[in-house]
Amino acid sequence: MKTIFKSDCGRIRLNNEDNGGIFVNRDGHCLAIVADGMGGHRAGEVASGMTIAHLQEKWEQTEGLTTADEAEKWLKDNIYEVNSLLLEHSLNNSECEGMGTTIEAVIVTNQFTTIAHVGDSRCYILNDTGFHQLTEDHTLVNELVRTGQISKEDAEHHPRKNVILRAIGTEVDIKIDVKTIMLESGDYLLLCSDGLSNKVTEKEMMAILTNDSSLEEKATLLIKIANENGGEDNITLIIIEFDDEIERG
Repeated sequence: MKTIFKSDCGRIRLNNEDNGGIFVNRDGHCLAIVADGMGGHRAGEVASGMTIAHLQEKWEQTEGLTTADEAEKWLKDNIYEVNSLLLEHSLNNSECEGMGTTIEAVIVTNQFTTIAHVGDSRCYILNDTGFHQLTEDHTLVNELVRTGQISKEDAEHHPRKNVILRAIGTEVDIKIDVKTIMLESGDYLLLCSDGLSNKVTEKEMMAILTNDSSLEEKATLLIKIANENGGEDNITLIIIEFDDEIERG
């Protein structure tokens, strides 16, 4: 398995409130995470950074996780734990009041792949059936589309497009979307913050993932296009090319 993680501040923002990484546990299984922090005054940076640090530490100590049910439970339990940590931190540090973060967390083993999702970061899959979004945005605009109140075309330019309905660290009880899928050799997963998905079309994403360049070149090109199309937000992505062995780069 080949993986790449990249994060870019974009062309407008002074701070990068996104965070993420690719981590391997004691069994050699991979945990890939993208977190898009929010809250301003560096509070978003704190939220996403705390999230990644906690999950990395927990994952690197984990072993013996062999089933999809165990993976789903691990993700839920540890994301709930992070939620409590962020809430406590924001209550005790006034400069972090109201902070939170999205999360896209994916456990990849040779037998199954489990995805946990909160917010409007996304996970896509490229396989022999095409290129598809695996997650559903937890946003006001997506809810309006889902209930038929506006069209997908209207959603692209809606003035409240950035209103998120779910995030980690913003309330005591959170709902986490979790699903398990099977990957075949040659399949790709793309995890990204909305700084990428708002600026690069699915058609462009698919074209880049299917070209003959390296993962490093694919990731660099995706970020380049997002910046060329405005780069108003931080841009973070992870690409996973599934195979039988874990390999970085």
